[in-house]
Amino acid sequence: MENKIKVLVVDDSAIVRKVFREELSKERDIEVIGTAPDPYIARDRIVQLKPDVVTLDIEMPRMDGITFLRKLMKYYPLPVIIVSSLTATGGRLAMEALSAGALEVMSKPSGSYSVGEMSVQLIDKVRAVSRIKIGQMSEKIPDIIAQPLLVSTAMLETTNKVIAIGASTGGTEALKVVLTKMPVNAPGILVVQHMPAHFTTSFAERLNDLSAITIKEAKDGDSLVNGTALIAPGNFHMLLKRSGARYYVQVKTGPLVHHQRPAADVLFHSVARNAGRNAVGIILTGMGADGALGLLKMKEAGARTLAQDEKSCIVFGMPKEAIKLGAVEKVVSLNNITQSAISVIDHDRK
Repeated sequence: MENKIKVLVVDDSAIVRKVFREELSKERDIEVIGTAPDPYIARDRIVQLKPDVVTLDIEMPRMDGITFLRKLMKYYPLPVIIVSSLTATGGRLAMEALSAGALEVMSKPSGSYSVGEMSVQLIDKVRAVSRIKIGQMSEKIPDIIAQPLLVSTAMLETTNKVIAIGASTGGTEALKVVLTKMPVNAPGILVVQHMPAHFTTSFAERLNDLSAITIKEAKDGDSLVNGTALIAPGNFHMLLKRSGARYYVQVKTGPLVHHQRPAADVLFHSVARNAGRNAVGIILTGMGADGALGLLKMKEAGARTLAQDEKSCIVFGMPKEAIKLGAVEKVVSLNNITQSAISVIDHDRK
């Protein structure tokens, strides 16, 4: 097959290099053109082999992955998938890597994360990021995060409104734009971002430091209240539940949905059942079709639904599939998502 996606695997572990090469080489449209055990060798092979995608370990000898990533983005920008261990430190470093220009993060195979699961996600991520033009990234993600919207307390006085958001590739930066604009008294927000375990803890902490609202990784049984956003923990699905007037979340394991856990479809279906017309569903940048059917169920239940537009998406996969299904009421740019969500809530209140 012509025009194969050319991948360079950079990792100090010979086992990881071998597994990645073997799994990626099973695909007809992907070719592993080389491997490198450290950034210095990787630098020479990037110049020599000109890969389309680089998978990059964070913790390596001679030069750490973050330092190398920053140099790479400055002098030879390429789509990069960060590979990290499933630890708290790995999660923090992964968030730093996303801020430095990486497009995706994933964990190395481990006891709880089989080679089979890793392989499916790795292949999906390689295909998704290979289509991204790094030079256009700055146009899609605003450099300056706006101040939170100022709205009256009366506008958001009810506690029965729910905002549900799903995102994947490019979503970490898109969510930063959306959530940092939320007013301090915003309705309760539920977020599914495709991300491994432990990484979501660091992601929530990072967003919380930047936002007027409180943002935390969800725990089973957490109440959903105004001024709070709950992030689905990596490797767990999150569902909205209701007991009388109280909304709360269920965090549980279960089968992968669209190769994902957490999955936006699982969240959106539960919001359709338990919040109905009191909800706003938002689907952001990401690969695949996760969230499309769930968003349709939300719309059919009376919820308002929004999708990020193609121009501002890093990957116009999830929004595109939702739009094709007729699940989306309004398509808006990333910069206007928050205002649009608050505006439809205000309109429904009147």
